[in-house]
This record gives sequence, C-alpha cells and structure tokens, in this order.
Amino acid sequence: MRLILPLLATATALALGACGSSAPVKPAAPAPVAAVSTAQLAEANLAPASASLVSGRLVLVPEAGGVHITGTIGSLPRSQPAAFHVHEKGDCSAVDASSAGPHFNPLSQPHGRAGAGAHHAGDMDNLQANAEGVAQVDVHLRGVTLGGGAANDIAGRALIVHAGADDYRSQPAGNAGARVACAVIRVVR
Repeated sequence: MRLILPLLATATALALGACGSSAPVKPAAPAPVAAVSTAQLAEANLAPASASLVSGRLVLVPEAGGVHITGTIGSLPRSQPAAFHVHEKGDCSAVDASSAGPHFNPLSQPHGRAGAGAHHAGDMDNLQANAEGVAQVDVHLRGVTLGGGAANDIAGRALIVHAGADDYRSQPAGNAGARVACAVIRVVR
C-alpha cells in the first residue's frame, strides 16, 4: 500500500501537468477510404423539386479512382450554369429535396471545387445548359466508389441539381440556390 500511493500520486501529477500544457493539439487525419467499387452500373433518374420542371437520366459506371457519370438533364434555365452535387442521403421525398441532406462529405472537408484543393467528395463542377436548357453530363468524380458500402460509396445517395451556379467558395454548399432536381443513385448490376 505504501508503494502504491506514491506511484498513484506521481501518475496523477504527470497527468495533470500534461493537461496544463499550452502545446496545440493537432486533430487526427481523416481515415483513408476504400477505393474499390463492387457495382458495375448504377442509374439516377432526376425528378423535379422545388416546383421546377428539371429532369433527366444519368448513368454511373466505376472507373479507376472514381465514378464516371454521363447523361442528359433538361428544363434548366437556358444558357446558364447549374450546380451539381452528390448529397449525403438517398432521399428525395421532400418537395424541395431537403431530405437528401448536405453534400456527401465523408472526410469532413470544407466545400470547394473538385480538383482544386480541399472539397467535399460530392462536389462537382457546374453543369452548363445550352440554348435549349439541356445539359450533357460527362463527369469524372474522383475519390468515390460505387457499391461495397465503404465510407466513400455513393450508391444509395442522392444527386442534386441546383437552380444556380456553385461559387466554389461559400460554406457549406457554394451558394447555389434551390434544389431543382433530385435522384437516388440505384445500383443496376
């Protein structure tokens, strides 16, 4: 007992001394995420939201380092850009698509532009509608997978088209306006 009390007092003093340290504590680095897709093909059928007429069909295919998204979206404002993101939840049930939650962000990064520094895993470049209000989608979304359930898996999440352009700076979502179309990413095979 006589030996245990001095050891306990020393351990307590060391622990309390460490608490008073003014050295900054660095946050732990985000855990790496898996980079292997198990699905071969997924689709996303965009339905209007927020009283818009925007709709379209997208096909998603895994590729080295990410997922390739192609398709057509119509009824966008003519000759205008529109933000396009993967959102956290695969739920398009709310009239304004708010049920899809925030941008998909498994590594807790700030919002930004894909390929230009820190950004959400669901951040993509703006779509550009032509004079008829149609956008042809051809996006290479890096750092995500399709199927398999890894932290960076986008299967079962939502794709959202916004009313305006993403400014790639404003937090947390780029000041892109209303959600005008929503689709759940569904694995086909």
